[in-house]
Amino acid sequence: MNKSLLTGLIRPLSIRGFSYKTVKRPDLSAKRKLTSPPEATDNDGKRDHLNLTAQIKQRILTGGPITMADYMKEVLTNPYAGYYMTRDVFGQEGDFITSPEISQIFGELVSVWCLSEWRKVSSPSPFQVVELGPGRGTLSIDVLKTLTHFNLGGQFSLHLVEVSPYLSKMQASRLCFKQELVDDGPCYMKGETLMGTKVFWYKRFEDVPRGFSIVLAHEFFDALPVHKFQKENGKWKEILIDVDTSKENGFRYILSKSETPMSKIFQPAEDDKRDCLEYSVETDTLIESMAERIKTDGGISLIMDYGHFGEKTDTFRAFKKHKLHDPLIEPGTADLTADVDFKRIKYIAEKNDEAIAIGPVDQGTFLKRMEGDARLEHLLENALPENKSNIKSGYEMLTDPKQMGSRFKFLSIFPAVLKDHLEKFPISGFN
Repeated sequence: MNKSLLTGLIRPLSIRGFSYKTVKRPDLSAKRKLTSPPEATDNDGKRDHLNLTAQIKQRILTGGPITMADYMKEVLTNPYAGYYMTRDVFGQEGDFITSPEISQIFGELVSVWCLSEWRKVSSPSPFQVVELGPGRGTLSIDVLKTLTHFNLGGQFSLHLVEVSPYLSKMQASRLCFKQELVDDGPCYMKGETLMGTKVFWYKRFEDVPRGFSIVLAHEFFDALPVHKFQKENGKWKEILIDVDTSKENGFRYILSKSETPMSKIFQPAEDDKRDCLEYSVETDTLIESMAERIKTDGGISLIMDYGHFGEKTDTFRAFKKHKLHDPLIEPGTADLTADVDFKRIKYIAEKNDEAIAIGPVDQGTFLKRMEGDARLEHLLENALPENKSNIKSGYEMLTDPKQMGSRFKFLSIFPAVLKDHLEKFPISGFN
């Protein structure tokens, strides 16, 4: 990477401590007070999952078994009882914890990557930072701090794609000093940070205004619904979800008796030899849209998620309280996820010669190539003694191959027209 960027990030820290001193990540066990919607109680959660179970059961009894994608979409984003829609699911008191919450180093290095690659493509201004599925907004906060540190606050706007009313309110409370709902138009809420950066919220990526954009997707694609296919006698059949009559409020997996509409449409890559796989049509659609925008309007994208390169077959699972959970039990109370197929993303991004996809590389490799070790050393030098252990263990969790270092992958997308340019000026973190 550009060492001057890292130097610029590290050396002024002791002077400009307002945003870049050693910081303690938010207390992940503390519940932030929000005026609306209220924090769900245990009774609320039990009621919601029973209602959602009843809805899904009735749908199946009425119309027959449903696809895994339909099940995931209903469980995660049902407006009244969906997993993401009514409560904070992150942190130690939630069901999982994300990399930006673990260490400030993650968000800082991702931000420096954005700045480095933006400068390589002639620093177009104004530009947009777009985050898909921002969670608590921690990564966006780190990006805002970094870009403001380099005096870019007036050159960009922040655009967040978020379907959860609860999480969007949380993001606004952490990012903005004022915000308001929008009755009409592509965005449904807008706000402004203390430093004057405009922030906008959308339900869909397609609603984000056109223009040069830096698109960040951290643990976003793993939550998009997947279909699951199994090849039988040379034809793809789909694994469906049906009511399990042997259990009260239970569900079960079944194999379709014949091809389904989606199994007929699905076309694997020519070199894909798997007989069982997971496929997300929403991922294909979004990557196609992203590639077209990057070609037409300019821009870059960084996808950060756990996944594989086209070799895995069965990764659909659920997490509850940081432990594996049966995805078919108490729907709505646990996170549903499937590993991202980065080989498929790369194939879709490049198939129309609109974009090129670089990677994936392991998270630990990316962070170390971005001089994460140097950033860790600087933080430890300036940290209070009681904070040093947490800072060090957090960075080790992100980079250790036995923890998150190899489980998570990074993939970047650039306009295809820059292929020769990027061979002369390799992408930071990937070479």
